[in-house]
Amino acid sequence: MLDTTPLTAAVDRFADHLRAAPQSRLQRGAAAEALALARELATRAQRLENPDAPPHEMPDAGMFAAADQITVAGHDLAVALTDPAQLTEAVLLVEEAQKRAGV
Repeated sequence: MLDTTPLTAAVDRFADHLRAAPQSRLQRGAAAEALALARELATRAQRLENPDAPPHEMPDAGMFAAADQITVAGHDLAVALTDPAQLTEAVLLVEEAQKRAGV
């Protein structure tokens, strides 16, 4: 079994920073960056779990839901991962998205 703690820790850290961010920061792009990340993580999880079905796009639930969306998508992906290279790539995606979000 693959230890996906690095991914869940990165996702949880980003989510915590989003929850602590002022609304103005969320409006200036942090929430949009988080939504894009959540969609990417969700798509990756769906492709691993059911490669023959087209993935469903995560809806935009609003800027105040962005932290929850990356948490759910990240933890879903963590459960589906079996390849260490994919884990490393997912952690990098989260870290880069957090830098771009500025939180």
